[in-house]
Amino acid sequence: MKIKLLLSLLVVFLTFSTSYASFPVKRTANSNAKTEITTGNTETEYTPITSSVAGKDLTVGIILWFFLGWAAGHRWYYGKPTLYNILFIVTLGGLGVWWVIDLVNMIQGDF
Repeated sequence: MKIKLLLSLLVVFLTFSTSYASFPVKRTANSNAKTEITTGNTETEYTPITSSVAGKDLTVGIILWFFLGWAAGHRWYYGKPTLYNILFIVTLGGLGVWWVIDLVNMIQGDF
């Protein structure tokens, strides 16, 4: 009985996570990406990738993600919408899926 319950939960989780990832996402140009600046000489300069949220430290965000991720601490810190933060808490971070996605987005600078 326990095996059937665990397998059923696994199937539900995998179905949810794959359906969540299958929605088409319209990408926009990322202004934080590395841009090539050519000057009069032959050298090329690159601008560094910065955080998409002005004034918010990535290190603080990751610490909040680690210790208060279950309470959406990192999402409150970055000023995400309240309704989505509450939904994040109620669903336990999308059973951990949104929680990991948030970490990847923070590291990439897209959060």
